[in-house]
Amino acid sequence: MREEHFLSHCQLFPEGNFVAIFKDRVIGLGSGFLIDFDFAQAQHRFQEIIDGGFYSNHDPEGDWYYGGDISVHPDFRRRGVGSLLYKARKDVVKKMNRRGIVAGGLIPGFADYKDGMSPRQYVDLVAAGAIYDSTLSFQLGRGFEVRGLLKDYIEDAASDNWATLIVWENPARPAQ
Repeated sequence: MREEHFLSHCQLFPEGNFVAIFKDRVIGLGSGFLIDFDFAQAQHRFQEIIDGGFYSNHDPEGDWYYGGDISVHPDFRRRGVGSLLYKARKDVVKKMNRRGIVAGGLIPGFADYKDGMSPRQYVDLVAAGAIYDSTLSFQLGRGFEVRGLLKDYIEDAASDNWATLIVWENPARPAQ
């Protein structure tokens, strides 16, 4: 993403964007927008839902926070930064009384298994704890659940363009 993308995020939904700073250095970020996500038509592509990085699909009345981007500088991974960014997202969802968080989750570890199993088999094994995936295992450990697979979600040779549809539901908001 470029500067104009981040400026758009901050103009559309500033409370949905987070930056982690250590000694005046940006070491992580999380961004997203509100949307009325249709689980009956869940299949989507990353670049389409984020409108090429501008997040112009933001709907101030949307029931779901769509997690568009989250990243932590490699030197600061496994230090709790990612957990704090996910917590910040959950806090916004609770404060705004939204239904939860939905996102497409990458499965980078699938690259090591794709010649011997399908994406579904891989995700099921990660969810069962039999295989560790640096992204999906982390997300599951933060209370997310896999609701499906997204074909051709993002151009990524490691995962053959597959991603998971992950969801965290706000426990303070009754299910509908």
